[in-house]
Amino acid sequence: MSDRNWEAELAKIDKQLASVSDEALLAESKAVAPAKAGARTLAGPTVAAPARSAAAASSAPAAGAWRGWVQVAIAVGAAAGLVVWPWPAPCGASLIGFTASTGAVALLGIWSAIGTWRHRLGLAHVASLLVVVWGLLLGAREILPRAGYAVPTAARSEGWRCPAPSVGPPSVGPVAIPS
Repeated sequence: MSDRNWEAELAKIDKQLASVSDEALLAESKAVAPAKAGARTLAGPTVAAPARSAAAASSAPAAGAWRGWVQVAIAVGAAAGLVVWPWPAPCGASLIGFTASTGAVALLGIWSAIGTWRHRLGLAHVASLLVVVWGLLLGAREILPRAGYAVPTAARSEGWRCPAPSVGPPSVGPVAIPS
């Protein structure tokens, strides 16, 4: 082990962190100032406060917040589009398209959740997570009966492909003879 007093070193680091405001620590544009020549510190180079004013710092999150809300609006719009899907999707290409759309909605929800997390938009983040859950639930509703984990119904059969049309002679029934 070294002869360094780690308690004293950590106390110096704590003192340095306490002297810097939270806004300066979380600021996107951190300016790194060179350390004093000859000074040996454990923390490395010191972090200088950003050059912008307090008013500009307080308006920065609000300036990017609209992007988070736009992302949420796109994701919610796509999720609402699945509710009014224009054609039935029992099998075949329409089923594959609907299942791919549910995956895309879940990905849009994740995309908007990342954006809302970065901008600290709590309500929008919850909406994004609900979009993710909605997309996953709709996808699971279609996939699980076909994978054998749920009971197939008339609307959701066991297979992915549509059944082949039955080919056979037309049924001959009684023929009415006009008189």
